[in-house]
Amino acid sequence: MSRATPADPALTVGSSQPVMPAPVTAQAAASAASPHDYQAKHRAGDRALSSLMRPIRGRILLARTIVVASCVVAVAPYLALTKLGTILLSAHVDHDALVHTANLLVVAFCTQALLYVVALVVTHFADLKLRSIMQDRIIGRLCRAPLAWFSSSSTGRVRKAIQDDTVQVHALVAHAPVDQTAAIGIPLVLLVYAFVVDWRLGLLCLATFPIYALLQWWSMRGMAAKTAEMDDKLADISANAIELTEGVHVVKNFGQTGKAHRRFTAACQEFARFYWDWCGPLIKASALSQSVISVPALMAINLGFGLLMARAGWVGVADVLTCSLIALVLPRTIEVLGNTAWMYQQAGGAALRLQEVLSIEQIDQPSASSVIPEDTTVTFDDVSVSYHTPDGDVPALNHVCLTLRPGTVTALVGPSGSGKSTLATMLARFRDPDLGTVRIGGVDLKDLAPADLYRLVSFVLQDPYLQRRSIRDVIALARPDATDKQIRDAARTAQILADIDALPAGFDTVLGEDTNFSGGQKQRLSIARAVLADAPILVLDEATAATDPDCEVEIQQALAALARGRTVLVIGHHAESVTGADVICVMENGSITACGTAEQLADQPYWVRLSAGRIMAGATR
Repeated sequence: MSRATPADPALTVGSSQPVMPAPVTAQAAASAASPHDYQAKHRAGDRALSSLMRPIRGRILLARTIVVASCVVAVAPYLALTKLGTILLSAHVDHDALVHTANLLVVAFCTQALLYVVALVVTHFADLKLRSIMQDRIIGRLCRAPLAWFSSSSTGRVRKAIQDDTVQVHALVAHAPVDQTAAIGIPLVLLVYAFVVDWRLGLLCLATFPIYALLQWWSMRGMAAKTAEMDDKLADISANAIELTEGVHVVKNFGQTGKAHRRFTAACQEFARFYWDWCGPLIKASALSQSVISVPALMAINLGFGLLMARAGWVGVADVLTCSLIALVLPRTIEVLGNTAWMYQQAGGAALRLQEVLSIEQIDQPSASSVIPEDTTVTFDDVSVSYHTPDGDVPALNHVCLTLRPGTVTALVGPSGSGKSTLATMLARFRDPDLGTVRIGGVDLKDLAPADLYRLVSFVLQDPYLQRRSIRDVIALARPDATDKQIRDAARTAQILADIDALPAGFDTVLGEDTNFSGGQKQRLSIARAVLADAPILVLDEATAATDPDCEVEIQQALAALARGRTVLVIGHHAESVTGADVICVMENGSITACGTAEQLADQPYWVRLSAGRIMAGATR
């Protein structure tokens, strides 16, 4: 069966850190994009695909050459079948000739199959090489990408590029070159053979081919632009699905749950309308084209007219039977080429998304630090940051100046989206400021090698990420060379040692497999990791916000032990969690509006409301 219509798409929902995307609705996207735009996207996809496949072109050419040899061998079975027919239809069967011809037939089939398999092996090794190259490049890019890129990019699109699109390229590299070459070569060789046998039989083999080719051409009109349009609509569905599911806690905080659901529903409905309008006529054309090349139709035409020619003495009966079988093979050329064209169009969109990931802006990181600061004073000097969104740049920080002193605790409070987390994460160079400078001990973060920076700064986040590893490995992530005693001491300081020792496997327990820790236990493991890292600068993002009250006292004690003597920056959503800080800074609309102790901020409006408990904890930007 030919692929006159595109295959039903599978919607992929990716997983990453939840963000609140600002997706364009399907209706808006449809109105904004013209067929010309999609044609341009298709051409860009072709260029991206060509660039992506450059490292394996030699292997693909080798595979095609082997397939061509297989195509030449493909005529041998038909020669053998003609010979067998002649022997069997003769008055006296030559058994020796029959056995010889049968052996030739088997050898021909085996040789053709062997060459085909060798070609597939070559393309699959080429695919493995390309995957290795792409994975190395993607991982390298993502590791050096600023946080702003992850925040401004749709999670669904990123996941689709990294996971699904590599699979799409696999199908193109591992199978398409072999199938495409065989689809052209074998029918062409057999058709030449049919004309050599008798030109009238050759023409008879092509009897319904022009009709089928015309119908297939009509079905494929505009396929490139339609494929690009479908790709966009699927990406829109994926982005809205991410917003509705993984980012649900964010959209709820902003009162956008209903809007998010409506956007997702609208995107699905728009895709359904587009897909049916496109595929409805194609289904009818496909049914008609399949009837033209159906086995009964082809055999009736070729055997009927062929036997008339045999009765007239123009050709032999064995030749008619062989050429009838060739007629069944010819339509596969159009069928496979159509499938391959569809595959190339999909792969073009995949290559375009992969190219987008491979062109992520990078943070320049020195291989070695020019100076390693001894002073742990942190300075934010006139720092400004904006996030890029489909609706334009959104300011996150506006000319922020702040100094964190060694041995002190500085707290940041403010409404959701005020820039607290953006400011804090800049200490780890998740992104660089658009304007201004961040320094540790007078040294610009840009002049510090990543290894040196992360020895200076550690984080305890609100939602700690813990890998599916043993508890020992989880704690020792920052110091793989740590001794068992050092790991136990860190666990003791974090108030989690007793819980670990109570487990049958102790520190060898694998999280997520052997046990499932509570939120409070995970948080204390995260604190133990920070204790072991022993970084002089510490960032705490409301470490007790998501824990139950029974654990909060223990976690606060662990945090107090961890913060002692360090330069500490605390992100607070509750007044009680930051009241004891040396300095409390109120952030609103990306700016610091007030700083002081809890007593000094007694008249500050936001602090008054926060202290009164009228501000709900929310997600930060």
